[in-house]
Amino acid sequence: MKRRRFTQILSFGAGSMSFLSVAAQETDGSTDEQSQDDDRDDQAVAATGSERVVSASSPQPVKVEDYIALSQAKLPKATFDYITTGSADEITLRENVAAFRRIKVLPPLLTGVAKADLSTRVLNERISLPVMLAPVAALGMYHPQGALAAASAAASAGTLFAVSSSAGHSVEEIAAAAPGPKWFQLYVPKDRTVARRLVERVERSCYQAIIVTVDLGEWKDADRRNRFSLPKQMLLKHLRDVGHEQLSDKMSYEELSAFNARAWDLSISWNFFDWLRSVTKLPLLVKGVLRKEDALRAVSIGLDGIIVSNHGGRRLDGMPASIDRVSEIAEAVQGRAEVLMDGGIRRGTDVLKAVALGAKAVLIGRPHAWALASDGESGVRRVIELLREEFENAMIATGCARVDEINRSLIQS
Repeated sequence: MKRRRFTQILSFGAGSMSFLSVAAQETDGSTDEQSQDDDRDDQAVAATGSERVVSASSPQPVKVEDYIALSQAKLPKATFDYITTGSADEITLRENVAAFRRIKVLPPLLTGVAKADLSTRVLNERISLPVMLAPVAALGMYHPQGALAAASAAASAGTLFAVSSSAGHSVEEIAAAAPGPKWFQLYVPKDRTVARRLVERVERSCYQAIIVTVDLGEWKDADRRNRFSLPKQMLLKHLRDVGHEQLSDKMSYEELSAFNARAWDLSISWNFFDWLRSVTKLPLLVKGVLRKEDALRAVSIGLDGIIVSNHGGRRLDGMPASIDRVSEIAEAVQGRAEVLMDGGIRRGTDVLKAVALGAKAVLIGRPHAWALASDGESGVRRVIELLREEFENAMIATGCARVDEINRSLIQS
């Protein structure tokens, strides 16, 4: 059976400045077909830490991981690989999930809680539960509506959407898609005039905060095997959406690629936040923190939030699981900045564990991308609802009527 030919699939990296797309080739031989199917199964296992993945024929997802097989059935292999795999040997990718499973819950009995209020505040924004959508690049390659569908789903669920600057739609397009709260995740153009104008556009579009992602080191074997290359028009649209309006349709692909390679500032220092403060009054968060010293530095320069993150295992492999770093960072920060985390969230009990260890809320990346691929906006709404139902069950079982009652005594780590 021939594989589908697919072109013009946007997959410029979450945090990687290699803005790429996939052009897969049709193949015939049954041996190669079986080998590639086996690879896909291995990647699904790596992402879940489990070999039990729901059949794509299952009518209704009952847990987050059900969306893995559903998305795998709908996506071209290279697209599924792009969102599901991690860097190098995928040690960090697996640890993000496994670390949650090592943490045990110790529910007190006879606490009399019949109903739980799941709502919380993050940077003074009330959300219906402590689960937000993380910035994910190239959402348009999972569903035609991409980030627009994710924005609508987040708004319907009463939560916040953190928008990647590589999402595939402009700041203004995403802002117009839904009225819910949004943060903007910034990758920094070297041209500070372009960067300043982009930040000003974010403010005019009523985003509530800016996230600066600072971790580096992506080296994904699957993406290299799949020979990613970006169609010219996709790269051109993305760069123009960022603010490089001078680019011409007449530029060759080589010229455009060379421009892209030098367009991004990959060597920003802590001093960048001084510049950013000079051009915006929006709250600022730093994403990619794993070290206590870096968290303290963020607090010392007045940042408003810290996102404990190893970029979902998509960066330098061998880093610790995000959840294993939350407690130490929260204790060091002592409430002087809000602590959030991402990486490995698959169950509502994972949300409870993260909050108990000191996170104000969690962000989900792959789960909402898998759900988007499976069923568009409805899928994203459903994956949030699954986590809501499981989190509410966990709160009731542990005797917590409100999120601020969740504490370290409820878990054994």
